[in-house]
Amino acid sequence: MGETGVTLDSAFWITSGSILLLLVMSGFFSGSETALTAASRGKLRAKADKGDAGAVRALKITEDNERLIGSVLLGNNLVNILATSLATALFTRMLGESGVALATLVMTLLVLIFAEVLPKTYAITNAETAAGLVSRPIAFVVTIFAPVVSAVRLLVRGVLRVFGVKTDPDSHILAVREEIEGALNLGHSEGVVEKEDRDRILGALDLAERAVEEIMLHRSKIEMIDASNPPLEILTQCLESRHTRLPVYQDDPENIVGLVHAKDLLRGMYRLMEGDLPSAEALKGFDLKEVMMAPYFVPETTTLDDQMRQFLRRHTHFALVVDEYGALQGLITLEDILEEIVGEITDEFDASGEEEVARAEDGDYLVEGAMTIRDLNRACDWSLPDEEANTVAGLVIHEAQAIPAAGQVFSFHGFRFEVLAKQANRLTRLKIRPL
Repeated sequence: MGETGVTLDSAFWITSGSILLLLVMSGFFSGSETALTAASRGKLRAKADKGDAGAVRALKITEDNERLIGSVLLGNNLVNILATSLATALFTRMLGESGVALATLVMTLLVLIFAEVLPKTYAITNAETAAGLVSRPIAFVVTIFAPVVSAVRLLVRGVLRVFGVKTDPDSHILAVREEIEGALNLGHSEGVVEKEDRDRILGALDLAERAVEEIMLHRSKIEMIDASNPPLEILTQCLESRHTRLPVYQDDPENIVGLVHAKDLLRGMYRLMEGDLPSAEALKGFDLKEVMMAPYFVPETTTLDDQMRQFLRRHTHFALVVDEYGALQGLITLEDILEEIVGEITDEFDASGEEEVARAEDGDYLVEGAMTIRDLNRACDWSLPDEEANTVAGLVIHEAQAIPAAGQVFSFHGFRFEVLAKQANRLTRLKIRPL
């Protein structure tokens, strides 16, 4: 009888110790999963660049999140199920069939508190530090469970494919921009990130998604030089212009033959007028072609990111935009692209005209029709769609499916639009109010 009591007592302590060890392992797996998935790869990369070996390992094992999570979940479920089975056997031996219910209650509390909430709370609070600490043992676990996880992954993908769901293990790479945008918008709403800082960063990220046609100066607003004009008239036009670079056309404004820089023009004319008695007569022998540069044409579908690289590579700031038929559509400069990042850039030569966005006495917004939707969204912190039109006037025309008359009112996308002024077929002034 004494030997039986000793045997039961030894089995009780061995089983209890095993359950405790399994709970510790469960907590380790739960905390590791949270730490490695919640850790910022940007912060881990910064620590890795400083020589942190744990951060290097954490970056490596998080490259394949599907395999990582599969291995951690496999280990976590194994220890949880084994711990629960041992606890059930222990309580059943001590209390009979009623021990099953007690074992369920006790293990639920223990697993919830010590194997889930506690380790995950610590991991979230110290995600990058915890990820570095657990990276070595988790890397070993991932290697050991790799065959089983691979088989499970194939099975899961097969089942999902039956239901028409396709998985992309590299989808997290494509979601980096959305994560940055979400973090910036959240930071701005909480007052941590200034609106100007958010707009600059998002503007830089958007360069690869936007085409030159979206921000180019339309051809109707391009100031050009007629190559057949007298030299003195050309000089006067350049001096009165607020631009330093002007396209030159021959016979037809569509026929762009060159580009002239104000400095080159002045240098060329100055050379002709050098002498004891400089006069306007000396300019009659001036040939504009001698100071012209070859025009640089780009397709309207070129992305802003590619165009900026081309500007930097070609050491130029000015390009003419053409459509697929070669017809002139507008022009774009390096400054236009930079303004998409830092906002409007003005100098002492820019016209101080009416603001594109102004507040009326009733609180409504008075907006120029030619203002781009993107600029309006940035100025007012709105989210009007710009997929179908680039300008505010274009959006109203698209939604109305007609060219509205002055005084007409429309409501769409959560805003009220009223046409205030119109020139020919162009909507020049609108009043907008959020509904």
